[in-house]
Amino acid sequence: MSVGNIEALDRLAAQFTKLPGVGAKTAKRFAYKVINMSESEAEEFAAAILETKKTVHFCPVCGAYTDKEICDICATRDKSVICVVKEPKDVDALEKIKDFKGVYHVLHGTLNPLAGIGPDDIRIKELLARLDGVKEVIMATNPDVEGEATAVYIARLIKPMGIKVTKIASGISIGSDIEYADEVTLSRALQDRKPL
Repeated sequence: MSVGNIEALDRLAAQFTKLPGVGAKTAKRFAYKVINMSESEAEEFAAAILETKKTVHFCPVCGAYTDKEICDICATRDKSVICVVKEPKDVDALEKIKDFKGVYHVLHGTLNPLAGIGPDDIRIKELLARLDGVKEVIMATNPDVEGEATAVYIARLIKPMGIKVTKIASGISIGSDIEYADEVTLSRALQDRKPL
């Protein structure tokens, strides 16, 4: 990638291309924006990145991001209902609707045998360890082949325990990601969840 022939600017632009959805042109614009910042703005920008990297980690209970020992959701919410999602960003999407009062469980992936991802590669064991006192598990994995297969697999493990297993309702189109759904669609999908 070439941003003129200035090596430092090229390296900076190359770093921006590592971000999802950032192509060469956008990376070039970001690099020029950083160069046009005052030194104090650039230091603040760099410090925010480093501070976030140092302080944000996965909650040991649910697997979502937090800057505390245990996230606020796990510390304060109704633990009898667990909503299972693929990624931490899905928690953020569902939290925008403000309807869900339970806790989450982040799998950090979905089953995908073709890619070599099996049950031991995602946080299924951790979910099963959290089920004492749980009345309902809501499967909110993405409506794609891997998400559906993961939901069915987990439901088969949990149902024999006498725990209700539901899936968020339609409204989120097949093949789409939860993080891109609007709040109204997510709210309706969560309220109209179906037995799995």
